[in-house]
Amino acid sequence: MFSEIFKTLFYAGEIVMNFYDRKEKILIEYKKDQSPVTNVDTLVSNLLLQKLKKITPEIPCLSEEMLLNYRKCQNVKKYWLIDPLDGTKEFLSQKKEFTINIALIKNEKPIFGAIFLPFNKILYYSCNNIAWKEKNGNKSVIKAKFSNFSELNKIVVSRSHSDKELEKYLIDKKKFKIKKVGSSLKFCLIAEGKAQIYPRFGRTGIWDTAAGHIISVSAGAKVMTWNKKPLVYSLKNNSLYNPGFIVTVFNKL
Repeated sequence: MFSEIFKTLFYAGEIVMNFYDRKEKILIEYKKDQSPVTNVDTLVSNLLLQKLKKITPEIPCLSEEMLLNYRKCQNVKKYWLIDPLDGTKEFLSQKKEFTINIALIKNEKPIFGAIFLPFNKILYYSCNNIAWKEKNGNKSVIKAKFSNFSELNKIVVSRSHSDKELEKYLIDKKKFKIKKVGSSLKFCLIAEGKAQIYPRFGRTGIWDTAAGHIISVSAGAKVMTWNKKPLVYSLKNNSLYNPGFIVTVFNKL
């Protein structure tokens, strides 16, 4: 099953890159919160939904671009969660940090996640609580870890979103290097030991975090709310958004 999903992600990545290279025309609209959504988001969403329905017809799917489907997923133990183009702003500005995300949720927790970077053709994923990175056909297990003593530990923050709470949090982190990164790539950098903290205070959709959540946890990191509670993916309260959270390799927030 997962090998078919990976093939579909690579194929979807090729489609995305045709638009990125402007071989196809990008059409842009704006949501109520003024975030952009494109015909690329919709195209990839439809492709992934069709493929997952074919592979696992018994498991409902929820995509960021098809949120009306969430009622079908409210009372089931398993559902697929898709972000067809995470980092749309980065994609439109022709930065490299956009991804395609797929996660499988069971009992309100992600149990499988895959994040594909179309520009670099890099795949991160978690299977059986082990995190992997695959590039050019070569795959390896990845682990979250501290930097060497000769290096600064890194905090990754959103390239497109900032707020006063984040600025306040960073004030006493003088010993850390701050790196701005788009999309769910921030989770992946934690998972492979290239960063140690990802603090998030602003709103995120559950589709933004589910795949990165299981990948980073499988690599040895912690994902929790600021109240030290688990980040859960329940649809029963009609909420599709996360509270603030932190991803870290440290025991303290």
